[in-house]
Amino acid sequence: MLKLYVCEDNTEQRNHIKKVIENIVLMEDYDMELECVTENPHTVLEKVKVSENVGIYFLDIDLNSDMTGLVLAQEIRKYDPRGFIIFVTTHSEMSYMTFMFKLEALDFILKDEPDDMDKRIYECILKANQRFASANNKVQTNYSIKVADKVYTVDYDEILFFETSANVHKIILHCKNRQMEFLGKIKEIEKELDDRFYRCHRAFLVNKDNIKEVDLQNNVIYMVNGDQCLLSYRQAKGLRGFFKKAN
Repeated sequence: MLKLYVCEDNTEQRNHIKKVIENIVLMEDYDMELECVTENPHTVLEKVKVSENVGIYFLDIDLNSDMTGLVLAQEIRKYDPRGFIIFVTTHSEMSYMTFMFKLEALDFILKDEPDDMDKRIYECILKANQRFASANNKVQTNYSIKVADKVYTVDYDEILFFETSANVHKIILHCKNRQMEFLGKIKEIEKELDDRFYRCHRAFLVNKDNIKEVDLQNNVIYMVNGDQCLLSYRQAKGLRGFFKKAN
């Protein structure tokens, strides 16, 4: 999932950009989320520091703060090197500064023509989505599922385990921060994934990278976030490195 950020000190402009972004995400049905809309660059930075997602950042340059949009972009790069930075400003003379700061900005949008600005915002979101998907597909690091009419792309790092649902022909995908149910079969999913995923039970397919420990006494696998999944006795040998130590 891509997270979207807007940092703009002008309230009217900030609300307009927010509305444009919301309409684009809704219209295109992208797996994106508006994470932060604010006038305060420090608020953006605090959220970026704890986020595990790649972001799309729409930043004004003059924020009437102790931090300019250019400095904010520099700080963002420390925590989100893959992020997409777009400057939306009236200061056309500042465009050359983005090169001096080595920010690799996706675009530099001027506010002078509102209709053109909306179009450019749309093009930036479209381009960022395409580049994000392309980069992830070079080395398989994500899994795509279809829920209703929407396709979600989930990073392997976010996946805890897949579980057969009580609902016929459906699978529950357990992630660190959410769950999704979709049509599928454990056996078929297992074939699509790499060797970090292990069939620990006839109804469970676990991501070994997110295992905290394995309790053989109770045949339970504990995940990094506290979630649990079942382990069959015959499959336990494949998880020896995670066995809970006896007290």
